[in-house]
Amino acid sequence: MTKTHVAVIGAGVFGGWTATHLLAKGAKVTLVDSWGPGNSRASSGGETRVIRGTYGPSQPYTKMAARAAQLWKEYEQRWNRKFLHHTGVLWMVHGDETFERSSLPELKAAGIRYEELRSQELARRWPQINFEGVNWGIFEPDGGYLLARSSCQAVVEEFVAAGGEYRQAAVSGVDLDQSDLNGLSLSDGSKLVADKYVFACGPWLGKLFPRTIGSRIRPTKQDVFFFGNPAGDKRYDDSQLPVWADHRTQFLYGIPGNQGRGFKIADDTRGPEFDPTTGERLVNAERATEVREYIAFRFPGMKGAPLVETRVCQYEDSPDRNFIIDRHPNTKNIWLVGGGSGHGFKHGPALGELVARLVIENGQSEPIFRLDRFEK
Repeated sequence: MTKTHVAVIGAGVFGGWTATHLLAKGAKVTLVDSWGPGNSRASSGGETRVIRGTYGPSQPYTKMAARAAQLWKEYEQRWNRKFLHHTGVLWMVHGDETFERSSLPELKAAGIRYEELRSQELARRWPQINFEGVNWGIFEPDGGYLLARSSCQAVVEEFVAAGGEYRQAAVSGVDLDQSDLNGLSLSDGSKLVADKYVFACGPWLGKLFPRTIGSRIRPTKQDVFFFGNPAGDKRYDDSQLPVWADHRTQFLYGIPGNQGRGFKIADDTRGPEFDPTTGERLVNAERATEVREYIAFRFPGMKGAPLVETRVCQYEDSPDRNFIIDRHPNTKNIWLVGGGSGHGFKHGPALGELVARLVIENGQSEPIFRLDRFEK
């Protein structure tokens, strides 16, 4: 029997894992990316990403995160690789507790372990943090961080080793909304013809599908800072400090020092619109000053720490910050996957598993992921 040939466009965390699961389901799979997995323009690039289950009420992501964590660990063992680092994740809770309180039943239902910690217990466990203004906290001991770039590269390497085809080429700049798709023209002059196509192109999805997606994917510039840990002081590396999130006046989060890259901190506030292809990746000086002031307040031992590295990545937000997983409304052999919205990376293996099943079984995604939600 002839295998179904699926072309997956985009080798980031969504595309790479989708291709991997499609291959495991018996499809012939060609994976294509313009610059390679984890490249500096990609939303899946950079060093690390957070994995956590705290997500608020009435959403699919806590259970998806639990499944993803299981799959990250399974594939670590299968491939003899290390992706997931269990530092734990600490949520600092201030005045409005709605998000955190409503997350607890979801964590319990998903089987994700957590602790509710009073401010006194927080200060006892992590004396290197100034908990002024923090009323209590949620600690997820099985959360932590994932290696981003290196895991994307590993997924593609293992995909190829298992028999998948990877091609580094760009899809020619055509309006893919215009007509039925009977093949993709690539930048190397070839034409890729498949039975089905999955476009997991992150911030480029709106450019390839200007009418179906268009501005429904909004890339924003997100500045990331790495500060040098004090010499010989392990209080701020991943052996003694968890990943943390702080809803103080705005949502900041950080990953403790690891791999010699310093103490990572970023502001989840959406930055200005950004072109991921041509945009220059220079951080904003005012944002750097704000982050320095925050560090001096919340992590006093890091006051005056040198800025040793910066990075600019991008989010690609959907209007409601939920993922987009759906067939093209006019071309039934095209699937559109995107809208990671700054929280997608951790879900990669579980999302890829879901998309592969939908593609092979001609299924229908949940209403929260469908395109028609934007028309209601």
